[in-house]
Amino acid sequence: MTDAPRHTLLDTTDSTEAVYDETASVAVETGLAVPSETVAEDGMGCHAGADTMRAAAKAAGQSELLDRYAADYPQGPHDQPQSMCPAFGSLRVGLRMKRTATILSGSACCVYGLSFTSHFYGAKRSVGYVPFNSETLVTGKLFEDIKEAVELSANPDKYDAIVVTNLCVPTASGVPLRLLPKVINGVRIVGIDVPGFGVPTHAEAKDILAGAMLNYAREEIAAGPVPRAAGAASGRPKVTLLGEMFPADPVVIGRMLDPLGLDVGTTVPTREWRELYTALDGAVVGAIHPFYTASIREFEAAGRPVVGSAPVGLDGTLSWLQSVGAQVGVAQKTLDQTKNGLAKAIKAALKANPVKGRITLSGYEGSELLVARLLVESGADVRYVGTACARTRWSEADRDWLEAHGVHVTYRASLEDDLAAFKAFEPDLAIGTTPVVQAAKEAATPSLYFTNLISARPLMGPAGAGALAQVVNTAIQNKTRFDKMNAFFDEVGTGDRAGIWEHTPETHDDFRAKQRRKLALQAKREANIEEPIGC
Repeated sequence: MTDAPRHTLLDTTDSTEAVYDETASVAVETGLAVPSETVAEDGMGCHAGADTMRAAAKAAGQSELLDRYAADYPQGPHDQPQSMCPAFGSLRVGLRMKRTATILSGSACCVYGLSFTSHFYGAKRSVGYVPFNSETLVTGKLFEDIKEAVELSANPDKYDAIVVTNLCVPTASGVPLRLLPKVINGVRIVGIDVPGFGVPTHAEAKDILAGAMLNYAREEIAAGPVPRAAGAASGRPKVTLLGEMFPADPVVIGRMLDPLGLDVGTTVPTREWRELYTALDGAVVGAIHPFYTASIREFEAAGRPVVGSAPVGLDGTLSWLQSVGAQVGVAQKTLDQTKNGLAKAIKAALKANPVKGRITLSGYEGSELLVARLLVESGADVRYVGTACARTRWSEADRDWLEAHGVHVTYRASLEDDLAAFKAFEPDLAIGTTPVVQAAKEAATPSLYFTNLISARPLMGPAGAGALAQVVNTAIQNKTRFDKMNAFFDEVGTGDRAGIWEHTPETHDDFRAKQRRKLALQAKREANIEEPIGC
């Protein structure tokens, strides 16, 4: 080792190159070369199209799985709205649970992206990964590798459960997670498939894992006594809440239920395994987010009634409390007294926090219709609501209410739907996904990102009635700032002609036409290759 200082040039045999350390002399470990003929040309990499992978999955015995997903999460008019990889939803649910390990099996690029995104959003634990190659995939060795990984991870001192998730390629290849042991060393094993070609949105992937866990917990309850969750023994009927919410919302809902002799129960997805038992023990289930089809199936199998919509705004709160109270036999006099008291508080909050302006709203979280209801009652002129989730009977009350108030509702909305609504209605504020926000800002229209700035706020009861006014009104009032910026950059051009030029570049239409013909010919040659799915 040279004794030279850290930044001193070292002598080398090549006097033309300056080096600062001995990195170049470190031996590089290389793997064994694999002859190309040993790599299976099965077309089943992550480059394969959705139709190809769906056909392969059915050929591999996954027809029942795909049929169930098609029924639970119906597609159309757009097969898959433009959003993130659906597996992010189930991954995030698992990572938020205490004493729960997560293992993914999928293409390395997918696992990297999902792991990166989950930690970007605050995950504080590792994501397990079982890699594969063509040989282990085709021979079935991948399943054995997954089983070995689960066995090595099943430490009852650390975990109550391990969630194993098949991504696109293992699902398409028929890797049978259902054959994994249900329990290893006292640790529950939950295997799910979340393929991008079978699950439309990350919101619905949350339901896949929540439903699988509820099913497991329901079977445990049927088999015998189970541990009680902390704080579960109040003696009063509980209302289980279905759907991720702002942390203050269950507290607010609990205060509204208290005069009815009810307690707010567990929120699903849960934060620990024992809460699943409490959730299934609720007297009634409030489907705050209406797309949890698999979870609702488990609650109904356990004999629990389900109520749609949510206590948002004035009309929503009163009708939701009426529905919940009727399901558990609360006296109508008690219901009326409670509703009258809450009506005064909500009316006062709405009056004190009005929203003025025309708004279009879209997102992929599943709470878009609830937010729209609250904005309408706050005084906003909401013209359009687009949600990436499917239409279910649990959102019918919200859809009917919005349409009665002149709002156009689109399920499975695509980016094109959202942008068309923005152009047609010319709103004072566009609330939506990142590309919608970008398009609005380019048009000098104020905009807000739905996920981080709108859905991450209290929405329920009196607390939610005034929660949106400040951020929405502030954004609308920024219109003059957008106009000033637009005027300042007015003459800099757009696209490939953007910039300050002594002579504005001229377009060469003949060259562009030539390139278009070239690309069209290339596309024709590759007509049998579909676009990659977005995972």
